[in-house]
Amino acid sequence: MKGDDMSTATLPGVREGYFPHWKLKTTAVIMPDERLPWGQTIVSGLQHGVAMAGGTIIGPLIMGFDPNLALLFSGVGTLIFFVIVAGRVPSYLGSSFSFIAVVIAATGYSGHGPNPNINVALGGIIALIVMRSGVGWLERLMPPVVTGAVVAAIGLNLAPVAVKSVSGSQLDAWIGLSTVLIIGLITVVAPGLWRRFPIIFGALGGYLLYLLLANGFGWEKPIDFTALAAAPWIGLPKLTGPSFHADAMFLIAPVAIILVAENLGHIKAIGAMTGRSLDRFLGRAFLGDSLATIVSGFGGGTGVTTYAENIGVMAATKIYSTLLFVVAAIVSILLGFSPKFGALILSIPGPVIGGLSIVLFGLIAAMAGRIWVENKVDFSNSRNLITVAVALTAGAGDLTLKFGAFEIGGIGTATFGAIILYQILAWNNAEQ
Repeated sequence: MKGDDMSTATLPGVREGYFPHWKLKTTAVIMPDERLPWGQTIVSGLQHGVAMAGGTIIGPLIMGFDPNLALLFSGVGTLIFFVIVAGRVPSYLGSSFSFIAVVIAATGYSGHGPNPNINVALGGIIALIVMRSGVGWLERLMPPVVTGAVVAAIGLNLAPVAVKSVSGSQLDAWIGLSTVLIIGLITVVAPGLWRRFPIIFGALGGYLLYLLLANGFGWEKPIDFTALAAAPWIGLPKLTGPSFHADAMFLIAPVAIILVAENLGHIKAIGAMTGRSLDRFLGRAFLGDSLATIVSGFGGGTGVTTYAENIGVMAATKIYSTLLFVVAAIVSILLGFSPKFGALILSIPGPVIGGLSIVLFGLIAAMAGRIWVENKVDFSNSRNLITVAVALTAGAGDLTLKFGAFEIGGIGTATFGAIILYQILAWNNAEQ
């Protein structure tokens, strides 16, 4: 693969095998090829499982997919990705929301209950184009000013989702903000080991607070545990095979372009956070995500993508060890066979999810600033300034473009808009 030598995955000046040796480290920043003690690794992996679970389960519900099946294949897909990138890119692959509009359009889904035409959607999902043409062209199309704009647009585009989750009532807002405060306090002032797990403690603290005020004092709609009590502990998810229809495949396959943009943003964000470029693994990341999505589609799961929520967790904890995602993947596979776990996750109140999302999505948007600063992006250059301005507005405002039945949401519009506008404005090379 051009630009990505598949014969070696070693870092410059380091001789080792296909996978890293994961040197033990207990303090400061934990890099992708380092690890915490195994106990902390397991707990940190569970934290990433908590971060991705909401989206990985809720996304399939919107499309009429089996959420436990989606959870199972997200774990399988994460392990596939881990192997393809040689264990050097920290990432969890969860259900991609980019597929929602095209899946609903291709299947005619009514929005209630299981999707009766899910096999049609699966045929389109596995018809992805695997990237094998190298990544040099991406470097030319998406320099730091553009990748920073894309990362910021992703965080800003998701912001209304987080805010809406805490806007049902004033009590919802205060519970969401209390969850934010718990995360902030754990991250900044908690001693030693406790500081590593702000998302878990934030979710737990917010859940207990809501339970006290709603179920205890009756100040808000109580948490309904009926579904949780009725769900069995162990249950085999029902696999669904694909069927191939040209119209559905043509409609859904272009989503692969959006997955490429999401993978690129993920790689750039991790590189900025760790100070270690992972660009040479871009080709592998695209291949890993494509293969994971194809495997998921053959079994009845959703398309998968690198998860923004997990970037937020890494930004908050400074733990980037790739072993965390092996733990999260294995747990997800096991929990995919437990309907009771799915019911438990779905019982987390909306305001608590909203509080978690405010922190995680905000950290993603803020990461753009780090990309621009570390790459010394010049905002006195009008080309850079206009490109970023347009991308941020398109992303934050969720500017949606429709081409027949195919729809590109705010993230896609911001991504392709930034790429195209940056190249169009390149005609004035004298200023550059």
